[in-house]
Amino acid sequence: MNFPRLSKDSTHQVSTCLNGKTRTGPAEPRMLLTDWLRHQLGATGTHVGCEHGVCGACTVQIDGVAQRACLTLAVQVDGRRVDTVEGIAGEDGQLNDLQSAFKRHHALQCGFCTAGILMSCSDWLQRVEARVPTETEVREMLSGHICRCTGYTPIVAAVLEVARARHQTRHAALAGERSHA
Repeated sequence: MNFPRLSKDSTHQVSTCLNGKTRTGPAEPRMLLTDWLRHQLGATGTHVGCEHGVCGACTVQIDGVAQRACLTLAVQVDGRRVDTVEGIAGEDGQLNDLQSAFKRHHALQCGFCTAGILMSCSDWLQRVEARVPTETEVREMLSGHICRCTGYTPIVAAVLEVARARHQTRHAALAGERSHA
């Protein structure tokens, strides 16, 4: 893949599909994706925590894969799809199943880490959709995030609830398809 050579002395127009809508904004070659999303596009749900890829507060999905926006340059998402926490809820603002479970289980307190955790959980749940993960697996997945308020237990409970519900829904749909065949 050939990437264009960028001049360090100028800004470049970066175009991305942000939460399903094409968005364009200027970026210097060394501008972090976190800064570009927040300051150029107004997607302030992506939080800046440690700026070293450790805390997970800046996690977004790039082409459907959870990644740290503080370790990604804005120019790297040119022509790619970026999803942030602002795009998780339905267009009418209704919370999705994962957000609703977080609310039911009180899986957020200060909320600073929540956006990144939701983005990682959303990606991860799609990867393990064929089965219900264990509590240990959920905790391992969450180990890439720092949450100082919740103690993780309500987050784990919310993720497991969603995993079980999605598994039951898939199982019921497959059973329905078999009975119609």
